Amino acid sequence: MKGLIVTADDFGAAVEVNAAVELAHREGILTAASLMVMAPAAADAVSRAKRLPALRVGLHLVLTEGRPVLSASAVPNLVDETGAFRSDLVAFGCALMCNRQARRQLAAEIAAQFESFRATGLALDHCNAHKHFHLHPVIGSLVVAVGEHFGLHSVRVPLEPIAPLAPLAKRYSIEAMLMAPFMGQLRRKVVNSGMHMPDQAFGLRWSGHMTKARLLHLLGRLPEGLSEIYLHPATGPFLGHAKGYHYQSELAALIDPDVITACREASFTMGGYADFPSRVTQPCLNAERNAA
Repeated sequence: MKGLIVTADDFGAAVEVNAAVELAHREGILTAASLMVMAPAAADAVSRAKRLPALRVGLHLVLTEGRPVLSASAVPNLVDETGAFRSDLVAFGCALMCNRQARRQLAAEIAAQFESFRATGLALDHCNAHKHFHLHPVIGSLVVAVGEHFGLHSVRVPLEPIAPLAPLAKRYSIEAMLMAPFMGQLRRKVVNSGMHMPDQAFGLRWSGHMTKARLLHLLGRLPEGLSEIYLHPATGPFLGHAKGYHYQSELAALIDPDVITACREASFTMGGYADFPSRVTQPCLNAERNAA
């Protein structure tokens, strides 16, 4: 059996992102979106999601490049002098490992973001984190532990096997190799908690550059089991956009007639995380070993 989840990250970041999510779901192959609850256009995103009952929405946990739900005074170890989350990820990550007070503040902020998502009234389909920060051992453990109290059942583990990318990509990137041990740790936490994940997830190597050609390439080479392909579509530039990301090209790929036809003709089922319960299978372990 082949299953496919097609997710848009950064839902709520801007109206341009939200409009792309709605368009890609209504007219293209998008099945899910990950919501940033404190982002500037979060309310607009929630309003659109409620008009799209088939769109599965999860929490895109933001602990960098954004602002906390809690006041800056409540999480002083997590923020800089402006009240925004720290951007020095290496030093920040070390502080989370060594500073008990920072970990308590982190747990409170993660719970606050889950609570904010619950307040939207949307069903919680999954959780992941901006910049894959949930791969940090402390954050990953808290996502699982705190998320359980909010009905979380699925977490993205971005294990990306290289074979389906070839020959467009022939070897793992340095980033993927450095992240592999942390992916393995997170996978074990998710498995031990009884939560679920796709067998493989695609989007790391081509983040912000998932063109029509690359998307068609992946659709024709999906492994057995459940796959997720995540993208960052937008209708145009927006405040805070990532430099070098081809947002409009990713939107164009999601609604391209050839891509839609490829999905219709393929022998896999599409949906959100909630449509594929109990997906913890061996291909993910193989991807972990290959990445290492």
